[in-house]
Amino acid sequence: MAPTSPAGAAPAGNRLVYIDWLRGLACLLMFQTHCYDSWVRAADRNTSFMMWSRLGGTLPAPLFIFLAGISFALVTDRLRGKNLPARDIARTTIFRGAEIFGLALLFRVQEFALGYPWAPWTDLLRVDVLNILGLSMILMGLLCRLAAAGSPLNIRARNAVAALAVAAFVAVLTPPLWTTLRPRFLPWPLESYLNGVHIFSEPQPWLFPLFPWSAFAFAGLAVGFLLFSDFARKRESLVVACLGLAGVVACGLALRLDASPVKLYAAYDFWHTSPNFFLVRCGILLIILFLVFAWCRWGWAQKYFSPVIQLGNTSLLVYWVHIEFVYGRFSILPKGKCGIPLATAGLFAIFLGMLLLSVLRTRWERRTRVSPQPRPAAAGS
Repeated sequence: MAPTSPAGAAPAGNRLVYIDWLRGLACLLMFQTHCYDSWVRAADRNTSFMMWSRLGGTLPAPLFIFLAGISFALVTDRLRGKNLPARDIARTTIFRGAEIFGLALLFRVQEFALGYPWAPWTDLLRVDVLNILGLSMILMGLLCRLAAAGSPLNIRARNAVAALAVAAFVAVLTPPLWTTLRPRFLPWPLESYLNGVHIFSEPQPWLFPLFPWSAFAFAGLAVGFLLFSDFARKRESLVVACLGLAGVVACGLALRLDASPVKLYAAYDFWHTSPNFFLVRCGILLIILFLVFAWCRWGWAQKYFSPVIQLGNTSLLVYWVHIEFVYGRFSILPKGKCGIPLATAGLFAIFLGMLLLSVLRTRWERRTRVSPQPRPAAAGS
């Protein structure tokens, strides 16, 4: 995520504003999840309110990674529109992924420094969502380079099919990599990138390893190439509606497969590693994509200033900054000691603060883009 989006500049124009709205929605869900998790006292954590908060907290990470794939497809498509060679497109996108991965490592260093001396040194090597975003973008760049080989005809379709194949491969391979086929021969910092084991004896579901999280990026990449195809550009509403319907079908199919007596894995964990749960989450993402598209197309999303779109334009910035004021040393409320009403007031303060920061960043960017007008040449020069 750049200050605008994971793959570069935010989608320009009204046609793709729903992508920014989705990213802003992920920011809002992230704020509420982190604020309540950090500040609410133990006595209030088993309430139905907190249950719904945690349920909403299952959406931000898949949304961010899924949208990174869509944005990646947009950037790749635009670079191809400029007739750049495939190797140059791959170099640009892979370098951007490496840049995000570098920022992820820098973020871990910052968190360790601000948490010193209480933070363990192993936190420097923890696999977080930014790490996986960067690595997923590098892998998507390599995939698009391979899919670009050969005839330029139907290159979007080849990319989409290849991305779906990789997403399925990652989802299917996740359960054994977490259980029976764990790469225990690797040092834990490397194994953690595959299954999130970190320093523990078992993989941890609160971390973000490549398996299964990169599958969301490749699923988003496939959806992105479909959305930016010539067919979809002419029938955008129909295509997005079909994606929403496909999401409903995916959820139903996944639940049907989960209830099947046929079991493919020796160890099966529906809520963390199952391909069926991945399919359910992808279905939910497609349904949300359709609902947000409809709201932005026919609702009031663009009639006035939209705080959600504004946050979506600067998602990395608000992610980076809000963490310190919620979980970090500069937390605006005492951690683990607040009732739900006080935590809600703190959430509102975080929202307003991040919105103000986002607006200031956007205005600063606009000013820096305005180049000074050249003076008229002197007469006779």
